[in-house]
Amino acid sequence: MDKFLQLTLTGFTTGAVLALVALGFVLIYKASGVINFAQGEFLLVGAYVTFGLVAEIGVPWTVGVALTMLFAVILGVLVERLVLRSLIGEPILSVIMITIGLSSLLRAIVHAIWGTAGRPFPPFIPSQTINILGAVVPADRLIAIGLALILLAVFSLFFHYSRDGIAMRATADDQQVALSMGISVKRVFAVAWSISALAAAIAGVLVANIVGVSAAVGGIGLRVFPVVILGGLNSIPGAIIGGIIIGLLEAYTAGYGYHLGPLLAPIGLDAGGLSTVIPFIILVIILMIRPYGLFGQEIIERV
Repeated sequence: MDKFLQLTLTGFTTGAVLALVALGFVLIYKASGVINFAQGEFLLVGAYVTFGLVAEIGVPWTVGVALTMLFAVILGVLVERLVLRSLIGEPILSVIMITIGLSSLLRAIVHAIWGTAGRPFPPFIPSQTINILGAVVPADRLIAIGLALILLAVFSLFFHYSRDGIAMRATADDQQVALSMGISVKRVFAVAWSISALAAAIAGVLVANIVGVSAAVGGIGLRVFPVVILGGLNSIPGAIIGGIIIGLLEAYTAGYGYHLGPLLAPIGLDAGGLSTVIPFIILVIILMIRPYGLFGQEIIERV
């Protein structure tokens, strides 16, 4: 029971962070129809910028995180203005290739400034352990879950009730109709990219606080794809629920996968390897059974 509770809390921590990153992914897709392959690199930038400000320059934590959030918003706006705005109306494949190139560029810039070696991240969340029903759980994971859930709630409320959020939903449904109603599609795109970068940067800080800063932080971007496919590319609730499901599956597989040792050995996997692969197994299954996800909108074209 203790192990199950520990794995559950670990899974919720991972899932909440994945959901936060997936939320930004979904916002961009809903607003502009773009699949952003650079989402993981936004995490990497957020983690390293905070590390540079706090550990290297010595600014207080609150100031460092605030400046990182401001930097992420500016970065999102600049990417949309300078890189993607000129591609409006171009084939979707061209836009996807641009985001792949952007991910490589951002990763190269981070590595050029800070190198490729992992570094300890100055903790700003208490790391002492807490005993919950016999299970010993690090406090930083519980706080990370709470912070991620609060941010998810704030972003969801923004998207459903704010003026910009409603404009983003209208643009996602039909850009031409949104233009005819006086909505600035260019502004909507800029807001979507800035929010996406902000959400990813905050998630990067939370991840780095637990595992440190390294290139592995950016690797979370790949794990977001099973989340958004499972939940639905255009569904915010789906991003949240999909993140929690994938996080729990990874944790349970890593914790109990050793029972499958005899079956995994012939293919060169262990429990840790299986926990890495399991999200993509789910991705393939979902694409085969329900390609628009659990909560995604099924698009039916009539001719």
